Amino acid sequence: MALLAQILQGVFLGAYYALIAASLSFLFGVLRIINLAHGSLVVLAAFLLFLAADRAGLPLPFALPLTVAVMAALGQALYHLVLARSLRAGPLVPLLSTFGLAIVLDNLLFETFGADTRSLAPYAGDLAYASFALNDDLSLGELDLLTLAAAFLLLGGLQLFLRHTRLGRTIRATAADPEVVGLIGIDARRVYAWASALAIAMAAIGGLGLGLRATFTPYSGATQLLFAFEAVVIGGFGSLWGTLGGGILLGIAQNLGALLSPQGFLPAGHGFFLLVLIARLLPRPALRRLRRAALP
Repeated sequence: MALLAQILQGVFLGAYYALIAASLSFLFGVLRIINLAHGSLVVLAAFLLFLAADRAGLPLPFALPLTVAVMAALGQALYHLVLARSLRAGPLVPLLSTFGLAIVLDNLLFETFGADTRSLAPYAGDLAYASFALNDDLSLGELDLLTLAAAFLLLGGLQLFLRHTRLGRTIRATAADPEVVGLIGIDARRVYAWASALAIAMAAIGGLGLGLRATFTPYSGATQLLFAFEAVVIGGFGSLWGTLGGGILLGIAQNLGALLSPQGFLPAGHGFFLLVLIARLLPRPALRRLRRAALP
């Protein structure tokens, strides 16, 4: 029963990783940019939600749409001021630019809010700790179930948006070949700006998940970026459902590591990530040889 409980908790934890990784995966799939400021943007969204709930007294269901709108506007500005100019300078410059942006955001948040930890759990009623029992030994948290449902709805909704809406199909076409879509009158820069707005807006949902599940500080972004990056790599860069699967596998690996040893949570997750990364970097003939060697 302990093993089943750890696996279930790993699934729920992985759903949270998928929430914070969706924006990173989508932005890479469209602009081919690994946004190193992603974790800091998730933390920024969490602080905006905290301001709306604590200072303005808004319930979180009302604060979330406002934060999504603010983050979408920030995404538009981020593309025009940073990403568009960086992309013209080569593939390495966006990495350096977003790394610098992360440092600036972290320090601005520190100067504004200080080093105290914050949480959104006090503004969510009993959601953060409410649960129901499946049996005498196993309970499921309402927040965990809500996180899992939110991950499916976000990634599934985004998949439907990309496949069945005009803007979504335009984003996919522009990501595939921006020069060709320019020949039929589509401005790739405008499409990229809208894609950036959508990606950064999704970070607000990750910020809500962060604030409800744990405490956060201005310097929590690096940890969120690491977990999101690992989930995206395990699931495959640019694959939305792969991001969900990668997050769940990462969460299960971490929880199984914690079951084996109290200090095994992080090493197990990082070790699993490294194994997947090595497997992805191996040439296909080497992978075939490994599979044959593993067969009885």
